[in-house]
Amino acid sequence: MLAPIVNPINPTSPSPPPGRYLPLPIIRKIGLVQPLHWLVRGAQDLLRGGWLSLLHGVVLAAFGGLLGLLAYDRFWLLAGAFSGFLVVAPLLATSLYAISRALERGEPVNRELVGKTWTRWQDSRYRVRGGYWSLVRFGLLLALAGTGWVLTSAALITLLTPQPINTPLDFLHHVVLESHHYLFELWLALGGLMAAPVFASSVITMPLLLDRRIDVLQAVLSSWQAVLMNPAPLAFWAALIMCLTLLSLGTLLISLIVVLPLLGHASWHAYRDLVDASALPERLPPEEVI
Repeated sequence: MLAPIVNPINPTSPSPPPGRYLPLPIIRKIGLVQPLHWLVRGAQDLLRGGWLSLLHGVVLAAFGGLLGLLAYDRFWLLAGAFSGFLVVAPLLATSLYAISRALERGEPVNRELVGKTWTRWQDSRYRVRGGYWSLVRFGLLLALAGTGWVLTSAALITLLTPQPINTPLDFLHHVVLESHHYLFELWLALGGLMAAPVFASSVITMPLLLDRRIDVLQAVLSSWQAVLMNPAPLAFWAALIMCLTLLSLGTLLISLIVVLPLLGHASWHAYRDLVDASALPERLPPEEVI
């Protein structure tokens, strides 16, 4: 699994002769309970990040609350939208990765850091291989995957249920508790079928793209390699993410204020434990053209 190399000093210079390749970053083996350590370190970053970290959770909880109000009587849509949140979560946590990286390096953590993380693509060159637009492209792919699941979920529920699904109680009675049509099992199976490859493609992709000059294909292949080398620990990590997300839904999104930044910071430490990217060029500072 090798990808073509570009000049890390001057990425706009001509490509090197065919046959020269830049290897993917080294993937490390980890222990089964390592995800628990990620949560501990994520909690430490959350405390150090303070209100900037919590603000991410507040914004997402508010957005989820607004979505719930708008689609409360269209629960066939709401169910897919909330579950689709898991698909795009790695994109939403991008600035949380930047905060954890800054804390790790002893750099300032402030509003300017968060703002530049979300706006650097505007000043970057689209055609530079491995440039900041790689994050934008992968974010769009995640958004498309999330939209696809929302549409699939809505179509499945509206077409196969005998009664209209307009409220959470309708979903509970006619989908979850319905024993004759196995719709809930089918809904879960399709969701898992979509979520598994998306998780494998994104578990360390966004932090890697943020940290190093690497293109989307290289980053996604690295993420798959991490999953294939550590199937049990990363399955445990996926289960922890699912449980904490369900906890957020069970508390009417209130606990999402803490859960989202906790998982975002923990995901940075997952990347740092799983990947040795020291052979790849670092992403240039915001002030430089990328």
